[in-house]
Amino acid sequence: MGKRVLVVYWSQSGQTDQVAQSLIEPLEASSEVDVVHGRLRPKVAYPFPWTVTRFLDVFPESVHLLPPEMDPLLLDDEQFDLVIMVYQVWFLSPSLPFTGFLRSQQGRRILHNTPVVTVTACRNMWLTAQEKMKSLLAEAGARHCDHVALVDPGPPLATFITTPRWMLTGRRGSPNGRLPPAGLHESQIWSTRRFGYALLDALSRDEERQGKAMLTGLEAARVDRRFIMSEAIGHRSFKLWGKLIRAVGRPGQRRRYPVLYLYMIFLVLMIVTVVPMSLLVQALARPLLARRLKDKQQRLEQPSGAGRERMEEFCRE
Repeated sequence: MGKRVLVVYWSQSGQTDQVAQSLIEPLEASSEVDVVHGRLRPKVAYPFPWTVTRFLDVFPESVHLLPPEMDPLLLDDEQFDLVIMVYQVWFLSPSLPFTGFLRSQQGRRILHNTPVVTVTACRNMWLTAQEKMKSLLAEAGARHCDHVALVDPGPPLATFITTPRWMLTGRRGSPNGRLPPAGLHESQIWSTRRFGYALLDALSRDEERQGKAMLTGLEAARVDRRFIMSEAIGHRSFKLWGKLIRAVGRPGQRRRYPVLYLYMIFLVLMIVTVVPMSLLVQALARPLLARRLKDKQQRLEQPSGAGRERMEEFCRE
């Protein structure tokens, strides 16, 4: 078979590294696949844990997909049969290191006319980020084949506390012994091997060349309809605030800090008001919105879908 696969990843807490490694384990175990690791390297490092100011300061550029400067990947050959991109979501957008890679000259050379599988690990809102990712891939001339969405299984209200705490302190465990730990369960990370087995099987059949999804029937991307409207509303406000903050100053300039903190207050208020209100509207208008939301859910779950019909074939001990 002799296939070359590039896995592109970047991690602060280490969780994305674990997801990437688990997924590609079956590929690395095969003598017929050469897996190349591409760890992204922004020229200016992003801290972990974050400070509040530094976290807010990446907001405008994340939302408006403005790429940071990147060091190139150190590769002997930039030609691959498949690229797997394991990314995070920042402010309903792909994290900046991935925007930097996708909009770099090297990234475009690698991705042009190349099949790409995207994988995201996030709290619960990934829909807008993935739509942006699709646009960036199309801009680079890539052929997007599949998407896998891994979501924090904790209750949404609990993750409003646990996720920011993890980002700002580095402490992932429960703050009071009652809330679940932040991030993905170990079982979720371990089970991503099913996608690796499915990709190995598909590569052996040259299915990556056919432009079809290779991860159907493996519950790759399940959309929660409750967040469709919330994301749409949130993203509109993000675009406006991001434009305003960029007009005040460039990243790192102190003069935009007051606006950043004003935005933080707005964001907290939006989370505790807009999200519950959108859920209430959906509940009240369910007969009118049900069909529309269902259609949008099915579209957003593509290309890999939420079906489970091939789980037994590729879920292995």
